[in-house]
Amino acid sequence: MTGNVIAATLFSPEDLRLVERPLEPLASGMVRVRFGAGGICGSDLHYFRHARTGDFVVTSPLVLGHEVAGEIVEINAAASGLTIGDRVAVNPSRWCGHCARCAEGRANLCENIYFMGSASKTPHMQGGFASVFDATPAQCVKVPQHVAYQAAALAEPLAVSLHAVARACAIADRNVILFGAGPIGLLTMLAARFKGCGGITVADIAAAPLAFATRLGADQTIDLSGGDSELKALAADRPFDIAFEISGTAAGLTAAIASVRRGGVVVQVGNLPGGQIPVPANAVMAKEIDLKGSFRFDAEFNQAVALIADGEVDVLKLVTAERVLSSAPEAFRLAADRSQSVKVVLTAE
Repeated sequence: MTGNVIAATLFSPEDLRLVERPLEPLASGMVRVRFGAGGICGSDLHYFRHARTGDFVVTSPLVLGHEVAGEIVEINAAASGLTIGDRVAVNPSRWCGHCARCAEGRANLCENIYFMGSASKTPHMQGGFASVFDATPAQCVKVPQHVAYQAAALAEPLAVSLHAVARACAIADRNVILFGAGPIGLLTMLAARFKGCGGITVADIAAAPLAFATRLGADQTIDLSGGDSELKALAADRPFDIAFEISGTAAGLTAAIASVRRGGVVVQVGNLPGGQIPVPANAVMAKEIDLKGSFRFDAEFNQAVALIADGEVDVLKLVTAERVLSSAPEAFRLAADRSQSVKVVLTAE
């Protein structure tokens, strides 16, 4: 395959450019995917605004995008079950498979992991917001022809949410609160409902995402923009069994710890600002709270693809706008406006 590739490349805060370069020969052991669709994630937006997310700092030009799907157009590997023309959801994780964490079945914690569109390693692993991009066969999960690329691309954030719910363990019939009504928060709500939780409350500081959460089936919402008196009253009346912190803020984590019952569970999903932050750790001790981290996903990616393909979870309910890849800078600005957007998806030209 010859020609040029066009990629949405970040150089510095809010300096996202469409860069055209010659297409290099496909390396041995890889498959080449033509871009079909890709979702703009919260971490993509952090990179766009600040050239960093959490402790991961962009130090060289970075092609963004890790929620992607497309069509296989070239194969230079032993790729059992894959053929040219297959539609695939692409798992952005590239695990080593032999470190201690991989050996114990926690590949999401791989000590040598590379992740598409991430500055977690140097040199950075380039992302999938490109007209064509390369992946290993293991990253490519086939999807049926009836599944839209837009839906297949959202297997990645659904996998994040399924992993978060799995980290909470016994969620059936539990009273749940989620802090943060962005795409991951809303998908975690859908995943928790799918797994049989009891009541679901969603808290945020913005009215538009909360209204969206209600339309998606939240039992109640709490607007924290004017303070936390309503939250305190609800938690005092019936403390929550499980809290998911998805907003990526210190205030959200503090509220999650305060809201759960004695012996409750807090799952931190959101990527907090880099460096140290204050945490009410004495409450974790005195209430004997299980405070758990949830980082990306493992086998949940394949589960997410299956749930989407079978129509069990309708991820397209979250999509509020679509833009072609060549308008990526404008699409990122739209995605950053929470009053207008929940999930913005890039599509092929």
